[in-house]
Amino acid sequence: MSITNILLVGVGGQGILLASEILAEAFMLAGFDVKKSEIHGMSQRGGSVVSHVRFGEKVFSPVVPEGEGDILFGFELLETYRYLPLMKADAKVIANDFRIYPPAVLLGQQTYPDGLVEKMRTIVPDLLLVDGLKLANEAGNPRAANTVLLGAVSGKLDIKEAIWQSAIEKMVPKKALDVNLKAFRIGRSL
Repeated sequence: MSITNILLVGVGGQGILLASEILAEAFMLAGFDVKKSEIHGMSQRGGSVVSHVRFGEKVFSPVVPEGEGDILFGFELLETYRYLPLMKADAKVIANDFRIYPPAVLLGQQTYPDGLVEKMRTIVPDLLLVDGLKLANEAGNPRAANTVLLGAVSGKLDIKEAIWQSAIEKMVPKKALDVNLKAFRIGRSL
């Protein structure tokens, strides 16, 4: 029985929870059993946010077991790097080329690590680096970076675009629908 394990990681305010809702909805529309779990302690204050989405014929637990992640969907570089140990050796990583400096870095107590992309490439060869903010601006709204990234992730999964579109239409507010569909298509074309 095959289960696909997806981790979404980043910082509060990046649209991770909406992206995980759209993922879960798309998998349900495609006929899969889906389980989802979120950890978002201080997310409203820029803290770490993690969402686990698992789908397959039958899924019993919502949490991705360590070393079993198939796809890492990272919204921020350092958070993406931090969660690599949860991934399989042949995992696919879609990472937003974006940095949000933690408070300790902003206060000068620590430095933001250099060379994260190169370090990630040595751990997981299947890394797609996406400039989500730039592409979201091309779609018409910088807040749609999460949907650009979702589009990029969708390209790694065997689910028809019409199903993704239905999930987005159901989960995204009507006033933001057109820009999010455009952002999704930009990401999917990567």
